[in-house]
Amino acid sequence: MKIRQMATDQRGRVTGYARCERSYREKLLRMGLIKGAEFTLIRCAPLGDPVEIELKGFNLTLRKAEADALDVEPIAGS
Repeated sequence: MKIRQMATDQRGRVTGYARCERSYREKLLRMGLIKGAEFTLIRCAPLGDPVEIELKGFNLTLRKAEADALDVEPIAGS
């Protein structure tokens, strides 16, 4: 599942990464989007670009390509 498929205020967890350049993946890791990281989808623009998530107490805005590079799963009960 991709972040943009989630509902606003839904919690999710990073499960992996789509095929992308190594430097791009490293950028996501530096932003704290490591495997197992939990986040809340704050808002998604009407066309899906950008999306805003809350991660470890701060808000992070991701462009469409950055959001699509992440594989996520919803957390039950959210």
